[in-house]
Amino acid sequence: MNLADNTGRIADLALERAGNRQRFILALVGPPGVGKSTLSDALVEEFAQRGQSAAVVPMDGFHFDNAVLDARGDRHRKGAPFTFDADGFAALMRRLGSEPDREIAIPVFDRELDLSRAGGRIIEPGHRFLIAEGNYLLLDQPPWSEIAALFDMSVMLTASPEVLSQRLIQRWLDHGLSGPDATARALGNDIPNAELVLQSSRAADVILESIG
Repeated sequence: MNLADNTGRIADLALERAGNRQRFILALVGPPGVGKSTLSDALVEEFAQRGQSAAVVPMDGFHFDNAVLDARGDRHRKGAPFTFDADGFAALMRRLGSEPDREIAIPVFDRELDLSRAGGRIIEPGHRFLIAEGNYLLLDQPPWSEIAALFDMSVMLTASPEVLSQRLIQRWLDHGLSGPDATARALGNDIPNAELVLQSSRAADVILESIG
């Protein structure tokens, strides 16, 4: 994936579709480990170069707290669709789309603390383009299937199973796990989640492949 070429292509299409709208919401979707955060940040910079203010709205801010997951026996599946507050995310997206003149606080996920921080970011009236970023935004399963209608445009970032497996295992190695433990964590949760995104998501307006 040529990042510069693709960010320009996405920004061109978004600007064309946005017309005179005060707020435009773009969904950036893809499996874990595919590079969504990198592309999201690059898009914010691309819009800025065109004189447009943009901000990222991460789905990860709606992780259920570890205490909730522990009580439900779901801690080992953290990151699976049912470990997020999908309805809460949908409510936020509706508010962001319908109240472009207000400052709106959104939660963000702190990877070091392994928890979501309420009010971790402020979406301002000047943020014309919002990049909703997450794994399951186009998942064709309830309650996620109701969220797709809230986006003005969608981009799916994909990668081969081999590339994703390598990246997801490396992610756990970087967290200090041994080789066998990192592989077990990836195979037990991350890779099944990635396969679900690739196999059960609705078609996006733009599809990009992340390589290597």
